[in-house]
Formats: sequence, structure tokens, C-alpha cells
Amino acid sequence: MQTLRETIQNYTKAGRAMGHFNFSDSNQLKAIAQAAMETGLPVAVGLSEGEREYFPITHARALVDIYNAQGAQIYLNADHTYSIEKVRAAIDAGVDSVVVDGAKLSFADNVALCKAAVAYAQEKHASSSTALGAINTKVLIEGELGYIGTSSAVMDALPEGAAATEELMTKPEELQELVAQTGIDLVAPAVGNIHGIVLSGQPKLSISRIAALSAAVNPTPGVADSTGHVGVPLVLHGGSGSSDEEFVAAVKAGVVIIHINTDLRLAYRDSLRKTLTTSEETTPYKFLTPSVTAMQAYVAQKLRLFAGQ
Repeated sequence: MQTLRETIQNYTKAGRAMGHFNFSDSNQLKAIAQAAMETGLPVAVGLSEGEREYFPITHARALVDIYNAQGAQIYLNADHTYSIEKVRAAIDAGVDSVVVDGAKLSFADNVALCKAAVAYAQEKHASSSTALGAINTKVLIEGELGYIGTSSAVMDALPEGAAATEELMTKPEELQELVAQTGIDLVAPAVGNIHGIVLSGQPKLSISRIAALSAAVNPTPGVADSTGHVGVPLVLHGGSGSSDEEFVAAVKAGVVIIHINTDLRLAYRDSLRKTLTTSEETTPYKFLTPSVTAMQAYVAQKLRLFAGQ
């Protein structure tokens, strides 16, 4: 199986995007894995700090390994990690990537947190390679710049301080500086995206800002440098609530990974609610199966869309 870095590089060169879906129980993970096997496409799965408290990341690592052995191509991400202690714990648990969320910090503190995470990932990589007598896969570190909220709920209004207007969105020169000072592998900017879904006034993605940011950290899109790397790929967080047309345009503008959480949770909840209100079934695997099927269909459709299929 390709490493996450190799998969991202291939997607970047092809002008496609990977899907990233959060989960907090084995039913969601099963649906995502089945969608990956159905489509034959790679997928990233994420656990935020809160989700990791409910579903231990060591359990997730074991299940992802099982699904990969069955033919899926799944990468495990420690999503939205706010401290270096939690970053280290996630890396020690065997994740493929970590999202270092310093979006609400000052620029200097955000840089410091990202640098510390990159340093630990490199240290762990070096020690593992030496211990194993071979080059071990380095955990990828993703930074964030620009606040887009923290909730994965359905909200009545935008969260205070969210960068949903052009003047508040991430600026190209700031993104360049974050990348230059930290050595992060991936970066997630604020481009009109928002975590969760806003019932009144869901913001639209700024495709022009995505293109400007991509150009700032990817001088020659799709062309590898002497080390084989292809710039610093852009990651779109808060994909729930955006239209398929927006996603297609965002990928064309330079987005390489798209995160979705709330929409998948809604597919799970709504299907389960329907089943439980129309049936007296008491067997969990029977009343949960329609929800898994609904989530699998949703994930498969998005994986194909992001991959241009």
C-alpha cells in the first residue's frame, strides 16, 4: 500500500482530491471502509480529540489495519489536536497524520506548536528507522491558519470570529510564512469554509482565495522538486454544507484533501431515527445496518466526486 505522502502527491499531480471523514464509532468506520473498497479509492479517516476520548485511537489503528488487510486503502488521522502532549500521544499510537490546530492562537504561538509537532514527528521517524533497521513512514503534520469554528453541529448562525468573509480569510503571505517557519507537510486555510452547518447564511467557498493560496505554497502545481515533493497541499476543513459544484471548483483551484464530518453524522442519525420510529426491531445489527448503508452511499459518492469520477 502506498504511504499517505505518496497518495497525496499522486492526487496533487492528477488534480484530484482525497476524502477525509471523521468517525466516532465502529459503524461509521465500517461504512467508510466499505465505501473505500466499493470505489477502489483511498480515504482518510479522522478522530478529533473529543472523538478519541470516546473511541480510543489504538482501537481505531487496529481496525484500520484490519480493513487495509482486506483490500481497503485507509489512512488514520488525529484530527484537531490542540497541544503538543496530545500530538505526541497520537504519533506514538501510530497515526498516519496529525492536524495541529493552532487556529485560535496568535501567529507566533501557532508557529511554535506546529514546529514542535514537526520536530517530534521527525524524531519519532528517526528513532523508529534506527530501531527497525529500515526507513519507517514519517507521520505527516498539518497546520491550520484561519479560524473556522470548532463545532460539528447544525447551527443557527456563524460562530463568533469565524473567517467567513474575504477580509478575514487566510492571506497568501501569511500562509507562506507559516509553511516556511514550521516545515509542515499540509496546511488547512480559512476560505469561506466553516465547521458544522449553518441553517441561516451558510457561507460559500472563495474559489479565488483557494487558488491564490495554492499558488502561494505550490509555485509549480503538480511538479515535484528534487526531493520528490509537490509543494504543500491545501486541505479543506468544514466541507459539510458545501455543494458538489463548490467541491469540484475547490479541487480545480488546488484543494487536495476535503474533510467532512457533520453531513456523515446526519446521514447516520437520520437513517437510524427513521428505522427506530418505523420498526420494533431490537437486534442492534439489524436496526443499525440501514444507517451503515446510508453512510456508505454518501461516502462513496463523495470519494468519486473528489476524484473526478
